[in-house]
Amino acid sequence: MRSLLLLALTTSTLAQVGPNYERPATASPPKFKGVTWRAATPSAHLPKGSWWTVFRDSRLNSLVSAATANNQQLKAAIARFDQARAAARMARGDFFPTASLPLTIETQQTSENMPSPFPLNGLRYDGPAYNAPLEFSWELDLWGKIRRQNEGARADAAMAADAVHNILLGIQAEVAMNYFKLRTLDNEMRIVREAVGWRNEALKIAKARVQAGAGSELEQAQAETEVASAEAEISALQAQRDQLENVLAILIGTSASGFNVSASNGGISSPPSIPTGMPSDLLERRPDISQAERALEAATARIGVAKAQFFPSIKLMGRGGFQSGDIDILFEPTSLMWSLGPSISVPLFSGNKNRWNLTKSKAVHDEALANYRQAFLGALADVESSLSSIRNLGIQAESQGRARTSAEKAAQLAKTRYEAGTSPYLDVIEANRTTLTTQRATAQIAGQRLIATVGLIKAIGGGWDQKVAVPMPATIPDPVAKNLDQDKPGFFSKVKGWLSKD
Repeated sequence: MRSLLLLALTTSTLAQVGPNYERPATASPPKFKGVTWRAATPSAHLPKGSWWTVFRDSRLNSLVSAATANNQQLKAAIARFDQARAAARMARGDFFPTASLPLTIETQQTSENMPSPFPLNGLRYDGPAYNAPLEFSWELDLWGKIRRQNEGARADAAMAADAVHNILLGIQAEVAMNYFKLRTLDNEMRIVREAVGWRNEALKIAKARVQAGAGSELEQAQAETEVASAEAEISALQAQRDQLENVLAILIGTSASGFNVSASNGGISSPPSIPTGMPSDLLERRPDISQAERALEAATARIGVAKAQFFPSIKLMGRGGFQSGDIDILFEPTSLMWSLGPSISVPLFSGNKNRWNLTKSKAVHDEALANYRQAFLGALADVESSLSSIRNLGIQAESQGRARTSAEKAAQLAKTRYEAGTSPYLDVIEANRTTLTTQRATAQIAGQRLIATVGLIKAIGGGWDQKVAVPMPATIPDPVAKNLDQDKPGFFSKVKGWLSKD
């Protein structure tokens, strides 16, 4: 037995069926379209992961913090990580032997015709049986099956951790994007309210001209139409803003009825300059790519588990304890019984289940490989799209700024000519409409530039870095889940309490 154990331990350190995981080669482009990349230093002066602080908006900072603490989708992802981590620790227990103490009390009757080395002549036992054995079992990892199972479980736990950070990054980006959409609407409503103000002034002028006999009722009706149209636009924008507030309330895990983001009277700031990194850094910065890679690693390990099913398995079995038909003599030396020896299981026929299980494991690996490559290609496309948006929106903003300046100048000239009686009121209406349109378009482009910047930060993985240990986000536990940790006192605790009272 000792020699068998030493042989098994020696073999287990050498034999390990199945392929070892190696990261698949991916073709990284030397540069992106129209952009020269530099060394990766993503906001090194800021706390790791707090990428949203580059926008210097305290309200955005508080919203992101609230979403990190209270978002229910994030809490569910953390719970899934806890499950995967517990499963990995459970799998680690397969390396060790198991022991149990199955105490049994039963009534039994033996057969008069049971096999026996001597004639029973009708003898049999009919009565109680008391058993107090200690059972021992240890499976030897001869072919690396248990090691491969642990590799897969660890990869699953790492994949669940990456999923948490991927969801966290997505939630933070959604908060920032919706917040900037809301601020864009605030800016548009401010512009439209200003338009209502100077349209009311135009209406007063039109009424005065009608009363003085210098204008027509048509001009007054047109001015009233312009005022009412602008007021209707404010209501439409307010409805969109209310919807965005409700979306933000869901993201930060609070009731929409009690949530409010105060309106901003200022304009939208210019987007910050976000430092970028080499394309190869995407593999180390995007949690979704790492998540796909961990799935591939787990699938690779499980090919080894499937291959190990073709080989014999050896367990060291032991059972020893006391057995008696009389409880009074159960623990006497004469009641001692034991058994010890290996249990060898050789797979001979399984209806090709092992073969098809291996085929399935390889297909799962191929699926994970395709998903990994797709994630990598998607990451490159996301960066290209974000860079293109930022670049073209910058050009568009410059052109729109010139259009806005020209429209405001044209509106002022039309107003002056109308008051002088050299132009019809229709020119004033057209010029004012064009001015309002260009002003709103300028505000929309400014908001889109901020949103595109958030998209780029998300595309390059935010402040996430695989080389640095990233802790789980600190969320506020649900009161119901928190109460489950407070176990009720058990039987022995109650007995101890009763004795202390006496």
